[in-house]
Amino acid sequence: MNKNYLDIIDPIHDFIRVYDHELQLIDNPIFQRLRRIRQLSGAHLTYPAAQHTRFEHSLGVMHISGQAGYALNEKGILKSSDIEVLRLAGLLHDIGHGPFSHLFEEIVQKKKISHEDFGKEIILKSDIGDDLTKNGYDKKLITDIAFGNSKFQFLNEIVSGALSADMMDYLLRDGYFTGAEHAKIDHKRITQSLEVYRKKLALERSALYSFESMMHSRYQMFKAVYFHKTVRAAEVMILEALRLSDEEFGFTSFNLNEYVQLTDEYVLSKLISSDSPKLKRARQLAIDYQNRKLLKCVFERILTSRNHLGETKTNELRTLISKKSKVDENEIFVDSSVTPSIPLAPSKKESKQIILISHENRKSSAQEIPISKIPVVSAISGFMNILRIYTHVKNRNKVEIAAKSILGELK
Repeated sequence: MNKNYLDIIDPIHDFIRVYDHELQLIDNPIFQRLRRIRQLSGAHLTYPAAQHTRFEHSLGVMHISGQAGYALNEKGILKSSDIEVLRLAGLLHDIGHGPFSHLFEEIVQKKKISHEDFGKEIILKSDIGDDLTKNGYDKKLITDIAFGNSKFQFLNEIVSGALSADMMDYLLRDGYFTGAEHAKIDHKRITQSLEVYRKKLALERSALYSFESMMHSRYQMFKAVYFHKTVRAAEVMILEALRLSDEEFGFTSFNLNEYVQLTDEYVLSKLISSDSPKLKRARQLAIDYQNRKLLKCVFERILTSRNHLGETKTNELRTLISKKSKVDENEIFVDSSVTPSIPLAPSKKESKQIILISHENRKSSAQEIPISKIPVVSAISGFMNILRIYTHVKNRNKVEIAAKSILGELK
């Protein structure tokens, strides 16, 4: 008998089963492009093994989405056909990511565009969507679930949110490939304990400790990996190179055919091979990035504010530090890294509540409680906001003295 699936070996999930209709999408060049976009942008320059990509992460999200779907199917909440749709939404949730993952997001957001906008375009207007339709799936529904816009809120929350397959896979995968010990989470316990209450995703109270542990792991991963000062040094360099070269290359132009050609190495090679005088600084930053000649952090402060400093404030700081240190403004880099300690809901707003289901004496009861009131989580609730000043090694002492003088009292 012919099999309609294959099993892909994966270091996080052991085996990921992929069915024929899913393999058709995975083999599409647009999806294969995700192999050439690193999951953690420049983190491999600090954690050498962090070479994993959006490709295997997307397979992992599909896998965990399916596990969640099967758990809800056993409880009579989902049909088998719903699981197929959920897996496809998980598979395609990152299809629109640009080069250098979330770094590219920092560039395009100025144009009020996100990787999700590109993702919607790809699913609805490319042959990815055509393949879905040919196999009998509603590409609009899959798009809506993948990007948190469907009327089925609990399905949206399985793909992205505080109990999401996306977060469970990236924490496990990023922890494994960076070697960080902070991302040990019991994702199987969480997925098996999922429930639905009033069309919202809920969790059995007995799995609350696993949820607390996951929130703490995420917080620690931001501190130890995602916002690591050397990781951000590499990323600040690529961000600046992208900003300086966007007008020349049109990296952020909303042209789907051009966009799906963009990968990490494609952009890096374009920058390095350019002989345009306008791109001299961008080219040098790209060369230094490639050769790991990174900027040095000379000032760091954890702020109590929940907001980015913004471009205007950042430019003002650069000017002040430049004048005081007598170092060219172009040699000074101000980085404001901000994220909510609790992950965002599919609506892109901060997750506020979690619904806990208790089963006692054959009766079920639900309680909606603020996430910030959960003991372990309350200790980390709020925002992580880190301000750093970077410069080239030759300017280190001058810029450090100036930055401490100007920013010493900043809160």
